[in-house]
Amino acid sequence: MIGTANNGEEAVQMFNSFSEKPNIILMDHRMPIKNGIESTKEIFQIANSVKIIFVSADKTIKQEALSLGIAGFLEKPFSLNNLVVKINDVLSSQVIYS
Repeated sequence: MIGTANNGEEAVQMFNSFSEKPNIILMDHRMPIKNGIESTKEIFQIANSVKIIFVSADKTIKQEALSLGIAGFLEKPFSLNNLVVKINDVLSSQVIYS
C-alpha cells in the first residue's frame, strides 16, 4: 500500500481508511492543517505499532518526535541512500533512534 498525503489531516484520514495498514510511514513535520507531531499522535491512537520515520529540517523537533515512539528520525536534507538505509533498518527492526 502506497499513498501520499498533502497535509497532516489527510495523512491521518488516509491511514485510517486503509484496510491493510502500511509497513512504514514517512512523516514530514511541517505540513498544512496538522503538523507531523499532531498527525503522528493521532495515527498512534489508531495503531500504536505502526513504524513511522519522521523527517524534518527543524532539529529542535527531534526529541519531541522521538518521545512519541517513532521508529527513526531523518534530518533534511538527506540522501536517497540514507533514506533507504533507514527504511531497511526500521523494517528489519534494527533501529537506532536517531
